[in-house]
Amino acid sequence: MMAAWLAQLDEWHEEDEFERIVDAVFAIPQPERGAQLTGHLARALNNLGRYGEALEQLHTIAEGDRDAIWHYRGGYAYYYLRRYEEAVQALERADELSPGDEHLQRLLAWSRDRAAKQQRSQERARQRAAKAAASGSATGISVEPPFAGMDLSGFWQDSDYSRQEYVCEAPTDELIASIEAELGYKLPASYIALMKTQNGGIPVNDCFPMEEPTSWSPDHIAITGIMGIGRDKRYSLCGELGGRFMIEEWGYPDIGVVICDCPSAGHDVVMLDYTHCGPDGEPEVIHVDQEDDYEITFVAENFEAFIRGLVHSDVYDTSEQDKQDALERVRNGAFSPLLAELCARTGEPDKLEQQIRAICLRVVEEKGSFSFHADERSYLMYDLQFWLYTGCYPDTTREQYLARYSEMIAFGGEFGQRGYAPGFVSQWLDERLQQGRIIETVGILSMERDAAERLLEQVAAAAS
Repeated sequence: MMAAWLAQLDEWHEEDEFERIVDAVFAIPQPERGAQLTGHLARALNNLGRYGEALEQLHTIAEGDRDAIWHYRGGYAYYYLRRYEEAVQALERADELSPGDEHLQRLLAWSRDRAAKQQRSQERARQRAAKAAASGSATGISVEPPFAGMDLSGFWQDSDYSRQEYVCEAPTDELIASIEAELGYKLPASYIALMKTQNGGIPVNDCFPMEEPTSWSPDHIAITGIMGIGRDKRYSLCGELGGRFMIEEWGYPDIGVVICDCPSAGHDVVMLDYTHCGPDGEPEVIHVDQEDDYEITFVAENFEAFIRGLVHSDVYDTSEQDKQDALERVRNGAFSPLLAELCARTGEPDKLEQQIRAICLRVVEEKGSFSFHADERSYLMYDLQFWLYTGCYPDTTREQYLARYSEMIAFGGEFGQRGYAPGFVSQWLDERLQQGRIIETVGILSMERDAAERLLEQVAAAAS
């Protein structure tokens, strides 16, 4: 009986039916579950993001301390609860009991890195508090005038795009007060001072050196623009695509003010972080990475230090090396598990893999990077991924497809782009629906038959 139960739970796990696992195990009285069923329950809760509940269940297993899997699942939960030191302890114990597991080693390395970063953040907070106490200031705000000795006359780029999307009218005291009231935070004096030179825009120097790696680069971050104090421009603090939008719609942490967008098209931002200083204090500047579970990385002690530290992108011009790295990934990188599965089900996986690599090599040669946008080859690859996916999963809705799109190539591991702009994918899908090349029937998407036949011909021609 127990063997059948465990086989069923394993099957549901492989099918990502985590809610079914939770419901089934919770239906059994706790005294009757035993360690194995409880372990399955904890794993399912982890996969559903219910990490605190997973820990509660693990702690009901008395013999768990001698089990490597028990410690691994606990370490996994601690990691995603950002309790990194506890994650390290649990994963080190799991490694002692069952050494050599690749997934465990990777999560342990991440946990150690995050624990060290967390300790550095706590130390900065202690130093900041000590500095404020020593100066007699509750906020630590400098008494020096902002940007003393710094020439800001050449700080901003001038372009039609900047004026259209970023640059607001000069901020009045009334506007500043109303924006601060809407945001719930007092803006730094240095931020206001810079906005009075030009209220938002694209800086000439758009990179900041980093001591810790981020998703963008191991040694720096890049920004697209700095948001002005206003509401009228799309990229202003309270504009259509401004700071409040990024917090409310994209899920960025509500710990301050988003001030810079980045070239990743929304997948990372720069923020003012008021966590340690309160809404009226002097915030730190942080980088927040949406693709890494909103990981926070310290950037600068304050906004003025951030602006003074910006450097030109020429300092980090690695375009030729980036292109060669992308070519190597496309030629030899392993397909993601999902893409490999989809290709295998066509019956000619080797042929299709060669065609995909050939098309993507041409993308990299032309663009210098492995990225899809709104051009002809990108649309061909969007079409091909859709045809592959819906051929294997025919009952797919728009929401389901867009949710799984990134698992094929965008974040496909070795053969992956390491990022994408969801807006391009949505735009492609809307156009294909309008053209009739993709059909939606009772919410289910499929490729029109003639369009599918033409697609295979187009793929063969593009790869030749």
